[in-house]
Amino acid sequence: MGLLVSQIRLMYLQQQRLDLEYKIQLITQTKMGLSQSVSDLMQVGNDYDPESPTTKMLQQRQAKLKVLEQKLDHQMEEYQTRLKMIEVEYQSAQAMLDKNIQSSFSYGR
Repeated sequence: MGLLVSQIRLMYLQQQRLDLEYKIQLITQTKMGLSQSVSDLMQVGNDYDPESPTTKMLQQRQAKLKVLEQKLDHQMEEYQTRLKMIEVEYQSAQAMLDKNIQSSFSYGR
């Protein structure tokens, strides 16, 4: 029974790891898009007078995008921390599975 539970635990941890890696990938792609948007806003803002209302509006949007980027950074750090924890637990579960296999197939040694 311990062997089956260990295998199920490994499959669960693997699924969690894949889920977190996917979320990190999505955040990375979103951040790339945000960086491009901030760059585009800066370029458009250079075409206007620094004191114009349009430039001020673009600066406000740029600031909002930077805040969003900081939130994404924070979320990514959280996911990376959870991923490290899952990887440690996965290694522990793998060692337990190996131990269960060894004890299950050692006949009277």
